[in-house]
Amino acid sequence: MNTPGTPKTPTGGAASPTARQTADTFTRFFRERGHQPVPAASLVRPPADPVLFTTSGMHPLTPYLAGRPHPLGRRLVGVQRCLRTTDLEEVGDLTHLTVFEMLGSWSLGDYGTEQSLRWGHELLVDGFGVEPGRLHATVFGGDEQLGPDTESLRTWADLGVPVELTGQDNWWSNGPTGPCGPDSEIFVWTGDGPPLGTPGGDERWVEVWNHVMMRYHRFADNRLQPLPRPAVDTGMGLERLVMVLQGHRSVFDIDLFEPWMRMLPGLWGVEGRRTRIVADHLRSAVVVTADGVAPGSNGRGYVPRRLVRRVLTTLWREDLDFTLGDLPEPLIGATLDHFGLPFPPDRVREVLLDEERRFAGMLRRGRRLLAGPRFSGPLGAEDYGYLHDTHGMPRELIDLLRGTV
Repeated sequence: MNTPGTPKTPTGGAASPTARQTADTFTRFFRERGHQPVPAASLVRPPADPVLFTTSGMHPLTPYLAGRPHPLGRRLVGVQRCLRTTDLEEVGDLTHLTVFEMLGSWSLGDYGTEQSLRWGHELLVDGFGVEPGRLHATVFGGDEQLGPDTESLRTWADLGVPVELTGQDNWWSNGPTGPCGPDSEIFVWTGDGPPLGTPGGDERWVEVWNHVMMRYHRFADNRLQPLPRPAVDTGMGLERLVMVLQGHRSVFDIDLFEPWMRMLPGLWGVEGRRTRIVADHLRSAVVVTADGVAPGSNGRGYVPRRLVRRVLTTLWREDLDFTLGDLPEPLIGATLDHFGLPFPPDRVREVLLDEERRFAGMLRRGRRLLAGPRFSGPLGAEDYGYLHDTHGMPRELIDLLRGTV
C-alpha cells in the first residue's frame, strides 16, 4: 500500500494501526488458530451467479457454507474486496463506501457460536486494544418460530459484554429461501464520554463485526429445517474497523483515504461531502476497471459509468473545464497496489478519459435539447422521466445544465 497516512495516537497512548496492519493482524490471529487463508476473489461474479458483483466476504464461499466441502478445509480466513450499489446515494456521508474490504472468518461445520464469539472478543480486546467496557453486542431475541439465541446470550454474559435483544435485525438470510440463522453483532462505543444506552438507541455505538450462525434452511413455505452441517460466517468491514481504531468519525479520515482527501480539494476545489463522493467514486472506478469492467450502458458496465458520470457531474458544478486527466497517477497506482491488481495505471486513465469524452458529448447534446421550448419552464416528473428514458440524461445532469444546482 503506497502513501499511507500517519497513524493517529488514540486515547491510551499506543499508535493506532494502519489499514494494512489491521488486516494483517486479523488474518494472523485466525491463521494461528488453524484457519487457512482464502485468496481474494474478483469483484466480477461467474456467469451462473445472478448477482453481478461480489457484495460480501462470504459471497464467493456460498456453496461451501451450504455444505459443499472446501478444498482448504473447514476453517478459513480472508480479506475480500466488495462492491455495493444499494447504498450509492448514501455515499458521501461519513461511513458508506462503494468498494470496500471485508475481513472474514469461517467455520464450515467445525466450531460453533461460543468459540466464534470468544475469539471475536479476544481479537478486539487483546489484538486491537479495544477497551472491554466499550463493547456492546446485539443478539437475536426470538420470533414466532424460534426462541432467543441462548448460546450467544450465555457467551456474552460470561465475557461480561452487555447485550441488546432484537428481532429481524439479528437474523441473517441470503434471500427468502436457503441457509439462514441468528447473528450477533459487536459494537464499539465511539463517543467522547463513558458508554451510554444501547446500539439501537445511540448512533455512537458503531457496528464493527457480525457473527452469523447458519443453523437452518428456510423453504418456500417458510418452514425451517436444521442444517446437517451448521456453519459460522463472520464479516468485519476493514475501513470501518480502522476508523474506530484510529479514533476517527469518518472512514474518509483513515490512512487509506488520506492522500485522496488531501489532494482532491486543491486539485478541483471540491469540499466536504463532494470531496467524499469524488474520492469514493474515483477509487471505486479504478478498482472496477482493473477487475475488467469498462463503463457501458447496461449490466456491469453501467456501474462504472454511473460512478464516473456522478464524479463529473459533481466536478462540473464547480467548473466545466475540470477533467479527469488531472487525476494524479500516484492515486491510481496506490489504489491498484492496495488491492493487489496488476493493471497499468495509464490504462485506467484512458478508460476514465474515454468515458469523460462520451459524457461531455451527452452534455452538449443535452444543452441543445433543453434549450428548446418544450423545456423552457419548470420540469415535472414526466419531463425528467422522458429525458432519462429517451435520451439517457440523469436528473443531476439535467439540473446541472439548467443551472438549478
